[in-house]
Amino acid sequence: MTGGHDPDAYVELGSFTKVLTGTVLEVLAARRVVSLDDPVERWLSAAAGTGVTLRHLADHTFGLPRLPPDSGLFNPYRDFTRARLDELVGRLDSLVTARPGEREEYSNLGYAVLGAALTAAAGGSYEELVVDHVLAPLGLTARAVTAVPPMDQRLLASSRLGRPSKPWDLTGAILPAGGMWATTRTAARLLTGLVVDKTLGEPALTWRRVGDGERPLTYHNGATRKSRIFAGAVSDGRWVVVHRLSGSVKATDRAGVDELRAAAESSSALGSAGP
Repeated sequence: MTGGHDPDAYVELGSFTKVLTGTVLEVLAARRVVSLDDPVERWLSAAAGTGVTLRHLADHTFGLPRLPPDSGLFNPYRDFTRARLDELVGRLDSLVTARPGEREEYSNLGYAVLGAALTAAAGGSYEELVVDHVLAPLGLTARAVTAVPPMDQRLLASSRLGRPSKPWDLTGAILPAGGMWATTRTAARLLTGLVVDKTLGEPALTWRRVGDGERPLTYHNGATRKSRIFAGAVSDGRWVVVHRLSGSVKATDRAGVDELRAAAESSSALGSAGP
C-alpha cells in the first residue's frame, strides 16, 4: 500500500539514518578498522578518561544529552557545524550527565560524535562510508541514500499556504544522526537486507528490539520537522515500512505495529482454515 505516496520519491529518514551509522560501525569493527570498545579520544580530540566508547555511543548508554547544547527551536541543527561538534567533543567530560553504561538516554548528539569518529578512523566522508559499507553490499546505488536528493524528487509536506514545507538543515555535523534521504522503496530494502536477510550479519546495535518471545520485533523510527518513518520486522519474516508527512511519532509507530499484527492474524486465520 502506498497511501498516495510515491514510493520512488525521496523522503527524510530522520533517525532511521542511525541504522546506517550503526551498520558502518559494525562492518568497520568486523574488519578491525575500529573496535567497539575504542574510547572516543582514540579517534577524536576528546579529553582522556571520560570512559565513553564507540559501543556506548551506538547503544545510547554514554550519558550525553539528546540535543547539542543551545540548539534552536524551529531549526535545531542549522548551526551545528563540524567546528561546533569539535568544540563540544573537546569538553565531552563536562557534558556527560551519567557514567557511561549506567543508563540508556537516546541522543542525536551521541550519533553525531560516533559519525565523526568513524570518518576519522576510516577516512572519507560519511556518505562514502555508507555507500561502501552498506549500500554497495545490499546492491543499492550510491544515490539510493543521500544527504542532498534532487530538488524535484523530494516528497515534502505542504504548509498552510499550500507550499512545500522547508525541511530542517541536517547536512552538517548532525548528518550521521538523522540527515539522510531515501525513497520508501529503498528504506524497505535496507530493512529487509539488514534485518530480515541479515546480509551483513546480525543487525547492528542501533536497531531497537522489543519482546523476547517467539516473535520479537526489531525496528527503528525517525522523525524530522514533518517526516515520520517506522521500519520494523518480526523474526518470522514479516516486515513493514510506514512513512507519513503528518501525525505524531507514536501514531506512526503504532500504525506499523498494527500492520504487523494484522498480517500475523491474517496468516494465522489462513493457516487454520479448512479446505
